[in-house]
Amino acid sequence: MPLETGTVPATDGAQAAPEVFSWPIRVYWEDTDASGQVFWANYLKFFERARTEWLRHLGIEQQQLREQTGGIFVVGQAQLEFFEPARLDDQLLVTAAVASSGRASLTIRQLARLAPGSARGPVLLSQALIRIGWVQAASLRPARIPNRLLEQLS
Repeated sequence: MPLETGTVPATDGAQAAPEVFSWPIRVYWEDTDASGQVFWANYLKFFERARTEWLRHLGIEQQQLREQTGGIFVVGQAQLEFFEPARLDDQLLVTAAVASSGRASLTIRQLARLAPGSARGPVLLSQALIRIGWVQAASLRPARIPNRLLEQLS
């Protein structure tokens, strides 16, 4: 059963679909297991890369964010589902979109699909809900996401 999707409220009170960011990834030998399929834990790496590039797309550099605010995002929870395996040389599109947001955490919905034009078609391979929390980098104690940053992300 697929994970539930979320929406972010629009400013007029109506529900708006979240902006979806896509990042291309190619499967290399190092991503595969003995069967030639992507090792399940590598989807976590693919999702991490897409979230990092999503932040960069929004103008948020994580090292600079840490230096300016003293805070960082950390993964607090990951819920993954797998449907079809990716294989060596497959081209994937990995997405990231805010499913929900709070004062100290965000839940990001992510999908890994075969890229359009693949011989197997645009197949959904895996999906995840990743909850990231904001913490003070020095102590790793939870903190509120700075308002300016929360506005950029929501």
